[in-house]
Amino acid sequence: MTLQRTADPDALGFDAERLARIDRHFARYVDGGLLAGWQIAVTRAGEVVHASTYGKRVVEGDRPVQDDTLWRIYSMTKPVTSVAALALWEEGRFELTDELARYLPEFADMRVFDKGTALQPYTVPAIEPIRIWHLLTHTAGLTYGFLYTSAVDAMYRAAGFEWSAPEGLDLAGITARFATLPLLFQPGTAWGYSVATDVLGRLIEVVSGRRLDEFIAERVLRPLAMTDTRWWVGEAEAFRLAALYTPDPTTGRVCRLDQLGEVALTKPTAHFGGGGLISTAADYHRFTQMLLRGGELDGARILGSRTVRLMTRNHLPGGRDLDELSPGGCAETSLAGIGFGLGVAVVDDTDPIRTHTSRGEYYWGGAASTAFWVDPAEQLTALLFTQLLPSSTHPLRPQLRQLVYSALVD
Repeated sequence: MTLQRTADPDALGFDAERLARIDRHFARYVDGGLLAGWQIAVTRAGEVVHASTYGKRVVEGDRPVQDDTLWRIYSMTKPVTSVAALALWEEGRFELTDELARYLPEFADMRVFDKGTALQPYTVPAIEPIRIWHLLTHTAGLTYGFLYTSAVDAMYRAAGFEWSAPEGLDLAGITARFATLPLLFQPGTAWGYSVATDVLGRLIEVVSGRRLDEFIAERVLRPLAMTDTRWWVGEAEAFRLAALYTPDPTTGRVCRLDQLGEVALTKPTAHFGGGGLISTAADYHRFTQMLLRGGELDGARILGSRTVRLMTRNHLPGGRDLDELSPGGCAETSLAGIGFGLGVAVVDDTDPIRTHTSRGEYYWGGAASTAFWVDPAEQLTALLFTQLLPSSTHPLRPQLRQLVYSALVD
């Protein structure tokens, strides 16, 4: 499946010459050795008005980025898993307010870090149980080992959870380990980027009776004809996979990160709801179009339109934003005015953001600098794919936003 321009930009309110600035701007990153290559797509009203590629999927060889390039999307897996969970919710299989321990008993009687160190923590009982909506909104009190912002993060790393998990564990075993670690905060009182969507993936397994990868394939990927999206890349298609890079600490130029990148070439023992999918721009484009169209694409209805609206509005306590509720460590951009829905960040107040956006826009990104956003007010979507970790290395996402909206002239 390819992703090509399908409409005249001028007919859909874009200035084609201004759209061309996108390619010139991001080409400089590649020409300067700061990125290996990239793929970008912009759509309006369901039509592709800009689609481009530049650079190489592997710098060290003659392998340019093409439409069939496979990208590690890391946390852009989260919205996919969240949609799968909401598909079960629509069937009445659980309530968003249900206690998680009803389905995963190991999460009963959780304790919360209060003070001390990772080696000598002092914990207190959780006042409120973890509920399913806490998982979808990252307000459960769970965390990530790679954040390096708290003693609880250090406890995750000590337990073997930083960028991976201890060998031999399936998702059931992994989530059981998470339940033995203290929470970072009382459930429902703050926002913390975390393994919550991995736990949500395990909930899907328990409720559906299916392995997470099977359920997501059955309820999301196959109906949307996302035929190139998978959890690992076999030998026959390894040439399509873009290499993973990180910046050289001295020069900033890209350096191969094969120790982490080659994980994508091995069949996983556990499928993580919060990360792990590998996809193409064309496939993820179909996922964003389904959301923009209110849960349906090409006759395949994944969610009801009201469920998409529920998913994409702010669910943070008191209607507050991430700037107020987040301990930090999750994004390279300002969180003022940004709420969080059921699996996606949501623009709740445009004034503090100081750039082009619309109230009700929702988005997320991945650790290797991939990103997407959906703007229902403008009927616009945008996609960015590259493979540079961490995503905070360059301001790629805000720059793409500036360039896209500056080209909108209707």
